[in-house]
Amino acid sequence: MKKFHSCEVHMEEKKEWYLEYEIKINRPGLLGDISSLLGMLSINIITINGIDQGSRGLLILSTKHQIERLALILQTMETINLVKLREPTLRDRLAVRHGRYIQRDADDKKTFRFIRDEIGLLVDFMSEIFKGEDHRLIGIRGMPRVGKTESIVAASVSANKRWLFVSSTLLKQTIRNNLIEGEYSDKYVYIIDGAVSIRRGNEKHWQLIREIMRLPAIKVIEHPDLFVANSEYRLEDFDYIIELRNEPGEEIIYNVDRQNLLSGNSIDGFDYK
Repeated sequence: MKKFHSCEVHMEEKKEWYLEYEIKINRPGLLGDISSLLGMLSINIITINGIDQGSRGLLILSTKHQIERLALILQTMETINLVKLREPTLRDRLAVRHGRYIQRDADDKKTFRFIRDEIGLLVDFMSEIFKGEDHRLIGIRGMPRVGKTESIVAASVSANKRWLFVSSTLLKQTIRNNLIEGEYSDKYVYIIDGAVSIRRGNEKHWQLIREIMRLPAIKVIEHPDLFVANSEYRLEDFDYIIELRNEPGEEIIYNVDRQNLLSGNSIDGFDYK
């Protein structure tokens, strides 16, 4: 007879899952029914919120076996339509937290769109990215005074990281040509204004940018299109592209002509004199 040792007994561990369903028949007690079903399957609810109109999203704690049983049951219910049941992505977590999904470009999955009224959501989104300790290259597009730099700084604070302006126009025009010893750290978020670096940066400044780009740290490039049009870097090098507008449909326009940049002319409303 085969003997089973205690070390061979493995209990499947619970982990987080994201559940989203669309309400087909919104009758009283529907949420209670869903909650009771989860309870009977020993699935714990972590967070629940409305997701857009007519949908609910939940972060739940469960084993894979319980999730498989849950999926089978939910697919038989006439009052709801199961939309998502998966390990949660960053967008899923933020959707439950804020009650809406971040808009993402249909063709370019790494491009995310926000409007100024959603700055709280944007800060939360960037903060989650900043919390990682490995390399992340983020580009942020937007017209002047829409809140790009302020959002980056707020996200850095939320992620408990320091921020360092390599080039910027937030308070006064900043152009760094070197860092001191303590500023080389994955605890920093390095902020580079692509337009300022192209317009004002000398060779030492660009040597510093190349050095920073090699660091295993978070780098945020404002005006990434200007940056890549006038440097050796490409949009393909970016992990995320964020677009911030004053209102939906606003065009983000500026001239990427290198001759205008080097001659001292302003860039379609971007005056860096």
